[in-house]
Amino acid sequence: MSMGQAGRHETAAAIERERISAIIRADDQVVAGEAMRAAVDGGFRMIEFTLTTPGAFELITEFSRRKDLLVGAGTVLTVEQARTAVAAGAKFLVSPICDPIIVALAASLDVACIPGAYTPTEMETASRLGADFVKVFPAAAGGVGFIEAVLAPLPHLRLFPTAGVTPENFVDFLTAGCAGVGFPKPLFGATDLARRDFAAIRIRASEITRRLAQWGAGR
Repeated sequence: MSMGQAGRHETAAAIERERISAIIRADDQVVAGEAMRAAVDGGFRMIEFTLTTPGAFELITEFSRRKDLLVGAGTVLTVEQARTAVAAGAKFLVSPICDPIIVALAASLDVACIPGAYTPTEMETASRLGADFVKVFPAAAGGVGFIEAVLAPLPHLRLFPTAGVTPENFVDFLTAGCAGVGFPKPLFGATDLARRDFAAIRIRASEITRRLAQWGAGR
């Protein structure tokens, strides 16, 4: 089954296989598309367009035509956004918060859901609501040590941190037990986007995917 045909459970399994997600938040649709193409050229196969990006739904539709890509929507805050994103082709929905209504809607639409949480209580609540993964946000506040402390008593949680994950430390998050990690600004730097230096993004993406392959081979 291609990623484009995947249902919720197949998507969740694919997310765990891919491990890394490229997350673009930009103020220009053309720049966002070119930047994401650079990340894909660098090896990313799981990608996320935040809905604060102009033309995000159009970009989701465009990239979801590629059956080798797992395309999701980020910063999903309303039922309308969730429905529109899925209609556009999104296979997973990500939010900085945990809204029980959106978690339930994602399940009914047969797409994976990654709501945001930070405290152990919030994470466990999201998991019990049926979230496929929990977006640890912001990950920078506690770092890898925080992840290890949470997973010690709650090893069943499938955590997916962002905002604090970097090319230098993401392997540490995976080693600590995270199901996957997301790369927003550390992959799509503001300076590179402003300069339209897509080659730099591709090189950075290639380095990240290379380090992931080395980590996987060494397990």
